Amino acid sequence: MDITMNYTRIFLYAFAFVLLSVISACDLDITNPNQATDDEVLGTAEGIENLAVGIQGFYSETALPAAVFAPAVTTREMAINTTFSSLVELELGGTNLPPENSRVNRVWNNMMRTISMADQIIENAPGTITEAGDLSGILALAEIHKAMALGYVVQSFQQSPISTEEEAPFLPRNEVLAESIELLDSALTRITAVQPSENFNNNILLPGFDMVNTIHAYRARHFLLAGEYQAAINAADQVDPEATSTFTYDGSVSRNPIWAGVLSGDEGQEYAPRDNFGTPVSETGDQRIDFYLEPSEDVSTPNSLPIDDLEGFFSSASSPIPVYLPGEMNLIRAEAYVNLDQPDNAVDEIDAIRTKTSAEDPFGLGAGLPEYAGGLDDESLFTEIYRQRSAELFMTGLRFDDMRRLGRPAPSGANPPLDAERNRIWYPYTTQERQNNPNTPPNPEI
Repeated sequence: MDITMNYTRIFLYAFAFVLLSVISACDLDITNPNQATDDEVLGTAEGIENLAVGIQGFYSETALPAAVFAPAVTTREMAINTTFSSLVELELGGTNLPPENSRVNRVWNNMMRTISMADQIIENAPGTITEAGDLSGILALAEIHKAMALGYVVQSFQQSPISTEEEAPFLPRNEVLAESIELLDSALTRITAVQPSENFNNNILLPGFDMVNTIHAYRARHFLLAGEYQAAINAADQVDPEATSTFTYDGSVSRNPIWAGVLSGDEGQEYAPRDNFGTPVSETGDQRIDFYLEPSEDVSTPNSLPIDDLEGFFSSASSPIPVYLPGEMNLIRAEAYVNLDQPDNAVDEIDAIRTKTSAEDPFGLGAGLPEYAGGLDDESLFTEIYRQRSAELFMTGLRFDDMRRLGRPAPSGANPPLDAERNRIWYPYTTQERQNNPNTPPNPEI
């Protein structure tokens, strides 16, 4: 199936199935009055297949930007570009950010909706899909998307449920990460044992998405977040450094959602990238600055912050967005090696990123910097890893957790100044979740 037909399928079918999951997801909305329709949809092969297509469209167009934009403002990657109260609260941060903030709520709600859709597929596909190769691919796809959603939830919130069942228990971070890794392991075992069918690859899986390398990359990422450093190294080693995995957009039915939300000369857009990646540790001569950012004379943000225009993977409505970047694997290994007291190995991985040229990267993302010449103590190496992650992984939604792990300055006081590197440590849980689920933990102070 060509890309236009596949995205038309998302447009025509996914909306109905997204609503189906939203209605039943953690009481995020009203209760569905037509359960028979739900059963009918989830009890047909066509319904399951369309939901498998729909979860990909929902995640790449709705959940992903929610997980990118809010943390990007919190960690100064982005500036707000309108005076909507929800954005003003987000940029101020601290105690000015209430649990009702719609931007933070989007992170929680959209990841939970992804989890709900994945759970519906996992529960209903085995009794409905009869072709083994179709079933293998569909179940693995659902497991991957649930794992990705869980991984982003625990980068913004201290605890999370692993399902959207009524009054689901909240679990500590590492238990959520363990669930995500188990899902990824299951997906890999599944598609290794039974290869996805031609029908799945051509008509269900969206173009550009590499399931095997995505599984390995997210296993590496989530092992690192969980503090399982040797496992993170081992998983990163399994990723093909020449492979790419992307969320693709046709530019009309489906648009690159980061492009759609940033300042690109059109009025009404809500975000703008900060100069030099919005961090004080950016390095002069880093070619990634020109890859991602284009200088702009416009300083029109409500707080008069210096901004640029956004390029790179977000330069047009049809630009594909990487599901992960190959350079992340080097930086995962570097951080793991520091934690394993192997600084020389860490420096080798750092230099692989610093000296990489655009011709050596499958996405054309190169730094062109000299080799690392700093100290071998943990603090120096963590600062350098943070510098490289801020540039290499710009606008991937990962910086919020990077700042905690790598020891960046915490916000000072309840109302941190605009020049603080970040304005929150964790996000508050949504008021709606607290009203519906008595297991919701207390909100962090900031």
